[in-house]
Amino acid sequence: MKLYRFITGPDDSQFCHRVTAALNKGWQLHGGPAYTFNAATSTLHCGQAVVKQVEGVDYTPDIKLGDY
Repeated sequence: MKLYRFITGPDDSQFCHRVTAALNKGWQLHGGPAYTFNAATSTLHCGQAVVKQVEGVDYTPDIKLGDY
């Protein structure tokens, strides 16, 4: 099965660590990052899509993607 996640958060080191952790668990970047500016809080938010192929597991909506 092919899994998809979209990791989001403020543009800070914690976001980078979340993406790095996913890469080290075998996830691969899917496309480029996305950015948006929240004028109410004056913060930049970013997102990064990641995908992963997992064999021997069937998809169900209750799968916790972060566990893979």
